[in-house]
Amino acid sequence: MTVPRRKFVRVSGRVLWLTRDPAALARQLAGEDLDRIPDADDLIDNISTDELTPGWVCYYYDQTLARYCLVGLRGGLIGAGAVRRGGFGAIASGRSKGCGSSRETAPYAEREAGVQLVVARSIEKIYGQNCHNIGLVTTTDFGILERARRGAEIPIAELTRGLDRISADVVEYGGLFAYNRARLAGEVAPPPIETAPRAMTLAEKIAARHVIVDAKADRVGVAAVGPGDSAFVRTDLRFSHEYVTAMAEALFTEALGPAARVSEPESVFCFRDHLTFLDQVMSEEHVRLGLREQAAKLEAVQREFARSQGIKLFGEVERDGRPAGSEAICHNKVIEELALPGQVVVGTDSHTCMAGAIGCLAFGVGSTDMANAWLTRDVRLAVPESVRVLLKGRLGADVAAKDVMLYLLALPYWKSGQGIGKVIEFSGPAVAALSLDERATLTNMAVEAGGFTGIVEADEVVAGYLAAERGLDPAAVRARIVKADPGARYAHEVEIDLGALEPMVATPGDPRNGIPLSLLEQSRGGEVRIDIAYGGSCTGGKKADMDMYATVLGRAVRQSRTVAPGVELYIQFGSQQIRRYAESKGYIELFRRAGAKLVEPSCGACIKAGPGSSTRPDQVTVSAINRNFPGRSGPGQIYLASPLVVAASAIAGKIAAPNSVP
Repeated sequence: MTVPRRKFVRVSGRVLWLTRDPAALARQLAGEDLDRIPDADDLIDNISTDELTPGWVCYYYDQTLARYCLVGLRGGLIGAGAVRRGGFGAIASGRSKGCGSSRETAPYAEREAGVQLVVARSIEKIYGQNCHNIGLVTTTDFGILERARRGAEIPIAELTRGLDRISADVVEYGGLFAYNRARLAGEVAPPPIETAPRAMTLAEKIAARHVIVDAKADRVGVAAVGPGDSAFVRTDLRFSHEYVTAMAEALFTEALGPAARVSEPESVFCFRDHLTFLDQVMSEEHVRLGLREQAAKLEAVQREFARSQGIKLFGEVERDGRPAGSEAICHNKVIEELALPGQVVVGTDSHTCMAGAIGCLAFGVGSTDMANAWLTRDVRLAVPESVRVLLKGRLGADVAAKDVMLYLLALPYWKSGQGIGKVIEFSGPAVAALSLDERATLTNMAVEAGGFTGIVEADEVVAGYLAAERGLDPAAVRARIVKADPGARYAHEVEIDLGALEPMVATPGDPRNGIPLSLLEQSRGGEVRIDIAYGGSCTGGKKADMDMYATVLGRAVRQSRTVAPGVELYIQFGSQQIRRYAESKGYIELFRRAGAKLVEPSCGACIKAGPGSSTRPDQVTVSAINRNFPGRSGPGQIYLASPLVVAASAIAGKIAAPNSVP
């Protein structure tokens, strides 16, 4: 049966302008259409997926999501069911729509609420791909909106302009599953890669080696790829966590039937790491709404899916007969145990890019992409442009990789959205001096720049780590290392002298709000007192981070100083392996003597699902996590900083430099 292509889209319904003016937004929700169409600069920028569907909304993975579309938008003006009741067929906003987490619940909620068209000045890569996968069309052309308001037919060609050929086909077929049905029926095929041999960036070289030439014959690899080439690439490692597995499993079963089997389950992994401590922090209101039971379904569905498909599940662990959190946060475990240099790694989490620290091409995908990948072992890839960040010099004693990223994210190139969808390739003489953990901070936070991924060329540091941690033959690891070609072309290049950097902090609302810590009090009109200091998450819970917390807290304890009155300091381990490391170094006793509260491995407060989350809007947190979008870690104000600054601030009672604890 031929799968039909869409030739045009007709939007039925009103346009919801997500304007910075709360009164104008409220009038639209009340049924009034705006007399004056807002200028693009009047629209809200950086609307994250946390605002589209807050963490608790993601416990649902069906049409219920329609009720909660945009309930997390800053200002709290959009209540449950408001978008659906308003009859909105299109939503318009500013820069970087859909930044943050890779959750496919965000566009799914919009679609189920009646939205057919998303318009924004720029659209983040994973969110945009998730929209296309479920049949929601997107554009950055605001000129289309007036015709859409009149109910005119919008040619599909106008809505696929600028997309790679596969993405355009997915949009025309109305979604990824429909496209793949046509693909399997021979009605459509990815365009052949015709790029001539050329000097390639690190990401391009790995991608070229994984391009599927003939799926039936299992022929993989082409001589070269270039930016804009589109293909399906063979994955080496696929993983998901309980926040997303249930939705992907539902899509997998719906499309392929209850007897469908995951291909090569030995390269597929599941993680119970996001909601491990949810019961400890769930509000009474959410309990009354039945969210405790709804969240428990996610874990149960994943556990049964893993069992039935023969998939390795990294679950919860016990210590001394009691629950002791998760075995690991997925990203930490992928580096510790699973990924290898030169591989393609995909996961249902935007911070999958953290694995780029060991020289693999690692990126986040949505539920629909993963459901397809479970069957086909491949994902679609539009080869992105790469940006080279050249690091030179050495970090000062009070400066860490987190400061490098907060400095980088605040540069105009990324703050303006020019880096959206691009690979950030970290290179230069200073990289060799960075530990693997510090490199992982760089690649982890590449997605905060809107990047496709971050990547660092593997070297002796990686070979030594994999030999020590996994018992691998260093020579075998070296044989896997992929290097960028001399003369490779980059879309943009940045040079950073690490020795010139000072401690940084990102002010609340966006990781791109970075300023030097020395200017913080001037910019905020005085010292910034804190209620919570949080050291943890995949970004801030690594071995090197433990070393940094211990450095500052050790100095404090030797001076008989502890956590300041009225401040709670949380230190959370990224994995049980990292916890054992901290124990072997004597850090656990040190942390306790300093007054820290220790938290077992889990994503926890980073997603408002564990100890360390704020509970009131007036609370101030300084945190080592990777993003501080509104509502991300609770209703309070979240400042991002390095582990050194987090520990020093806990002792000082205010956001303070590491040298404040001499």
